[in-house]
Amino acid sequence: MRLLHYQPMATILQNIDYKQRYEKALSIIDSQQKTIESQQFTIRAQQLEILRLKQYIFGSRHERFTGAGLPAGMPTLFDVPPIAEEIIESTSMVSYQKKTVRLQPNHKGRNGFPDSLRREEQTLYPEGVDMDKADKIGEDVSEVMAYKPCEVYVKRVIRPRLIDKATGRIMQAPAPQRSFEKSNADASLVAQIVVEKYVDHLPLYRQIKRYERLGVTLSDSTIDSWLTTTAQLIEPLYQTHKDLVLGSGYIHADETTIRVQDSNKKGTTHQGYYWVYQSHEKKLVLFDYRTGRSREGPQSILKDYKGYLQTDGYQAYDDFDKQPGIIQVNCMAHARRKFSEALPNDKDRASYALGEIQKLYAVDRHLTDNNIMGEEKRKYRREHAVPVLKEMSSWLKQEYVKVLPASAIGKAIAYSLKRWDKLSLYATTDVLHIDNNPVENSIRPVAVGRKNYLFAGSHAAAQRAAMFYSLLATCKNYNVNPYDWLHDILNRIASHRISHIKELLPQNWKPAGSA
Repeated sequence: MRLLHYQPMATILQNIDYKQRYEKALSIIDSQQKTIESQQFTIRAQQLEILRLKQYIFGSRHERFTGAGLPAGMPTLFDVPPIAEEIIESTSMVSYQKKTVRLQPNHKGRNGFPDSLRREEQTLYPEGVDMDKADKIGEDVSEVMAYKPCEVYVKRVIRPRLIDKATGRIMQAPAPQRSFEKSNADASLVAQIVVEKYVDHLPLYRQIKRYERLGVTLSDSTIDSWLTTTAQLIEPLYQTHKDLVLGSGYIHADETTIRVQDSNKKGTTHQGYYWVYQSHEKKLVLFDYRTGRSREGPQSILKDYKGYLQTDGYQAYDDFDKQPGIIQVNCMAHARRKFSEALPNDKDRASYALGEIQKLYAVDRHLTDNNIMGEEKRKYRREHAVPVLKEMSSWLKQEYVKVLPASAIGKAIAYSLKRWDKLSLYATTDVLHIDNNPVENSIRPVAVGRKNYLFAGSHAAAQRAAMFYSLLATCKNYNVNPYDWLHDILNRIASHRISHIKELLPQNWKPAGSA
């Protein structure tokens, strides 16, 4: 007979205890795993939020980095002016002292209206009052800004024919010279259309609809012919303007895209490029349209240029080092951008580099804020910017061998090291700018325009736009009303002596009839 084997009760209880503990451990691990996954999701979300905040801080609009080790008192993104000023008045009481806090707004009130605006007065008297029996002892005056829709009107030019009774001679005033001889458009209308498209970024088809609401029908072809004629009229101005920019001795250069309809590419558009050059001292902006982004564009227009050429790191500009008479300068803002992009990869190194670059910008802000120029500016840069640049150069060389060349921080350090002499050159002069931002600011209207009218109708239209952008951007830099300028020169340029064409450029322009 087989004897049954019985496990001791203690062993059975021990096995049950192990099983329960095992299941409890699995439950704890599962719970912890879910907690870890939740925390990882939260961390990724917060990392993305931090990255966006850093991009906001380090973006070109603010030009500031809020890192550690910056000079005391340096303004940051978070220096917000007070909204209201607290005025505390103490009032004595029997058993305690009460403080009454009253907020006084920091608002200075609405701005007054310009004196140049026409005033239309409306006087209101109480109803049922006989003014012969009442005397005025004062008045309350309020002003609001009103608006009337723009008006399209017909300008009739009448030239009576007269006969001299004594001699029988017939007399008549000569017809006024018009820029649009074979057209029914006045220069005022064409100037408005050009300014609304290239300054206010209003596409032609929207303008056509707006004129329809005013009872006037204009076709695409009609407006296109007006713009073509306008471009032909201002071409001598554009060429003169171009010569002044290329003869200035210090220019910024950059490029931006423009979509262009191409008859050889049915159903799609060609990507053309505006190469933009800006004279730093004279604030003259030159747009040059090219069908591509190859180096032939700048090499063609700059073949006779002599002086400083400040650019980003685009390789199309590299060959200018070999061109006699051209001294290349690079852009510190682009170097800073590389380190900003490297923050998620290597926070310590990227933050240090951004902090050092911020010191350089602080030096130039001091010069600008205090209007320091000439030899004093050169001396201040030599004393405050050059030491920072030398120290950073040594740091870049030391750190480059410690990082992976293919990493974001490695690429950022390599970018600056390769161009360090050209990045540092500005600090040895009182003329050069720390970065290429002036020309980038001039390019912004093109970016806004692209979002509205999307593309140019042809390569010829793109070059025509380059002429308008060049002269109208210069109007902006000289605080010249673009409509007043264009309206006036379209009435004068056809009869203006070519030898005096510079008089009509925005920076030299004086309205007809002015002293």
